[in-house]
Amino acid sequence: MSHCRTTLNIRQLFDYETWTYTYLLWDDVTKEAAIIDTVREQYDRDLQLIQQLGLTLKYTLDTHIHADHITANGLLRDATGCEIIIHKNAAISCADHLVDDGQKLYLGEHAIEVMYTPGHTNMDICFKIDHAVFTGDTLLVRDCGRTDFQLGDTEAMYHSLHRLFALPDETMVYPGHDYKGFSCSTIGEEKRFNTRAGNGKSFAEFKQIMDALNLPKPKRIDIAVPGNLVCGKMGYE
Repeated sequence: MSHCRTTLNIRQLFDYETWTYTYLLWDDVTKEAAIIDTVREQYDRDLQLIQQLGLTLKYTLDTHIHADHITANGLLRDATGCEIIIHKNAAISCADHLVDDGQKLYLGEHAIEVMYTPGHTNMDICFKIDHAVFTGDTLLVRDCGRTDFQLGDTEAMYHSLHRLFALPDETMVYPGHDYKGFSCSTIGEEKRFNTRAGNGKSFAEFKQIMDALNLPKPKRIDIAVPGNLVCGKMGYE
């Protein structure tokens, strides 16, 4: 008897205020689900979708402690009993599991592999599952995350991007943000066309680009970071 793989479903959701993508993933047989990089203002939308689709939310996954929005993780855990997952360097007591590179989580038979990809912060992780990778603020479409705050490190970012570039070219890239109208990409495209690290750029070229960015401080950082240190269980007040 042949073995038929179950289908992994991916639903991409967007928050227009912060340009944040949230991803709902689920196995079509077990209905076990995970949600990546939630936004607290979209809690009602996301919970309603989970309920409408008849899913059991198993995990909320954060790629890092966000500086531009407050997570809905704590609210979703209260509503569904899911587990909050983040990298161990976040060191937040409200998380259920502090994970490290190479650890695996499961939705049915689908393994979610944790990839430690520091650079934007010292805690960034990507989530690889089947032929897709959810890259948070590490690899964006034709771009990458900034490295000038939250223990960011330009050299670490360069190495993290090249670790992602080592994945198969056909791997789908689902970023944590987009500011240019893109929804997804592939590893092959980003290796060729990424404006900061693609097309064989050396570390010296990459560093020159990153050092010249001169970006403003995220406008919500002073409230978003403290809010995320308690899994979103405090307000913007």
